[in-house]
Amino acid sequence: MRKLATLLLASTLALSALGAVAYAANPMVGGAPMYAKKNIIENAVNSKDHTTLVAAVKAAGLVDTLQGAGPFTVFAPTNEAFAALPAGTVDTLLKPENKDKLTKVLTCHVIAAKALAADVAKMAKADGGAHQVKTVGGCQLTLKAEKGKVTVTDENGNVAHVTIADVRQSNGVIHVIDKILLPKM
Repeated sequence: MRKLATLLLASTLALSALGAVAYAANPMVGGAPMYAKKNIIENAVNSKDHTTLVAAVKAAGLVDTLQGAGPFTVFAPTNEAFAALPAGTVDTLLKPENKDKLTKVLTCHVIAAKALAADVAKMAKADGGAHQVKTVGGCQLTLKAEKGKVTVTDENGNVAHVTIADVRQSNGVIHVIDKILLPKM
């Protein structure tokens, strides 16, 4: 009887652990919970760390696109990443007359596929350590994964580090990054 009770307890604990894994919560981003059932825009607007990105997406007219079916992988720069640009850059990009330039910069952060960090690691490994990918904006990014960390390098050699990976969305995934990715201009 004791063995049966121990076996039942072990089975219950194992099932509980599996349930916890199956329903693991998305990471918090910018102090806000991110919900896998919401789309990229519905989640991003709640992150205190992405207010500049959200303002830029609105100014570029990309809200409807990023609310679309996807799938998308978005490398989402933080407010600090935008603030690290030369003084006045963000204000200039947000002007209506610079909408095309802003759109190009933002779409260079979006891939038309869902790529989790594990996917990036597999692609990079298969390609000898670095995987080239084309963005929605036509930019070429180089993805690398080393020691559990993902980096993204733009066409100019700027390297962004993924600081929060695999923030699942209903229409893709967000990876929070610490730098702006820029197209060759």
